[in-house]
Amino acid sequence: MSLFSVNKPLEPRSRQLVTISSFVLPILLWCLVSYVPFIWHPEVEITSPGSVNYFREGMLVNKTVFNAESDKASAAGKATPEGIPANPIYLPAPHEVLTAFYTSFTTEPKRSSELWLHESLWSSIQVIFYGFLLSSIIGIPLGVLAGTYDFFSRLFEPFIEFFRYLPAPAFGALAVAVLGIYQAPKIAIIFIGTFFQQVLIVANTTRKLDPALLEAGQTLGANNRSMLFRIVLPGILPDLYRDTRILLGWAWTYLIVAELIGTSSGITWFITQQARYKNFDNVFAAIMMIGILGLTIDLLLAWFGRRLFPWQKAN
Repeated sequence: MSLFSVNKPLEPRSRQLVTISSFVLPILLWCLVSYVPFIWHPEVEITSPGSVNYFREGMLVNKTVFNAESDKASAAGKATPEGIPANPIYLPAPHEVLTAFYTSFTTEPKRSSELWLHESLWSSIQVIFYGFLLSSIIGIPLGVLAGTYDFFSRLFEPFIEFFRYLPAPAFGALAVAVLGIYQAPKIAIIFIGTFFQQVLIVANTTRKLDPALLEAGQTLGANNRSMLFRIVLPGILPDLYRDTRILLGWAWTYLIVAELIGTSSGITWFITQQARYKNFDNVFAAIMMIGILGLTIDLLLAWFGRRLFPWQKAN
């Protein structure tokens, strides 16, 4: 079967290969930029400073500066500096990031008041969990009501449509003033960032329920309560579960902004501290940890979804 057949699923083997390529290709590009000297490498790592006073072994300098200083030293008959092509400090090589994955969990914080990386990660997970949980507890019922009854749709959706365009970080100062400087305002930003979108998405999903099911219920004499709890909710549950998975990923995108509000904490604190010390291998490792953690949670939820709703097509 062609890999580019319109609206036709790939064969299992081809699907696996393409999925693996989704990760392999960016990593391969990263390796090429990091390890092949003639690809990019705009700087030079000094291996021997020669006669240039301010050069130090291991120092990174721009190629233009290095060449100018080398020409000056050569013209003056002095020792010329030596170096190897290098990338900027903000682009560590893959092996440096892999090393940072290990050392970040095993290296004790420099100050007793600082948290270990796993403690920072746990703090971030709690912020996401409570923010998204509160959003779902309120947003899902409102979305179902708005999607089922025109009265609630007219009552809720106009204001929510307006409010969803307001950026969640804009409420940071207000959240700190009302809720303090610790975890509460961070949870509030996650809530604001997901709640209004969640209501609208759930309402739209509810409206997509097969009208034949509603007509059958009405024909059999079901009242409003029975229609809602025995037809609407069971009918939308698989799609509602899928929407929740997608919206959870949305909540993760607000994490960094949320944790900058009030006292800096969680994985955001770790990233900003490491960037301050120019440990960009640790910065890359922490960012990738967020992605790995989010993807792992999503895959677990997808796995549970296939078992809860085996009649649904795989997503």
